[in-house]
Amino acid sequence: MDILYFAWLRERIGAPRERVETSAETVRDLVAELIARGERHAAALSDLGAVRVAVDQVLSDLDAPLGGAREVAFFPPMTGG
Repeated sequence: MDILYFAWLRERIGAPRERVETSAETVRDLVAELIARGERHAAALSDLGAVRVAVDQVLSDLDAPLGGAREVAFFPPMTGG
């Protein structure tokens, strides 16, 4: 599965994307696996209230299932202008 990071998440993790093998059933499970990878991931994903997620380019929540998903993107909340 491809994991994409945008804005300050990308800066904290140190990469715009990574490919992971996962057994996560939901986005929340995936976040737990990513946090366990180390300090950079833990710092970036420590405040999930400040993070939005899209599964296969569809805005989703943390309880969204990952069955068959090819891509998960993490990004800060967007504002209009």
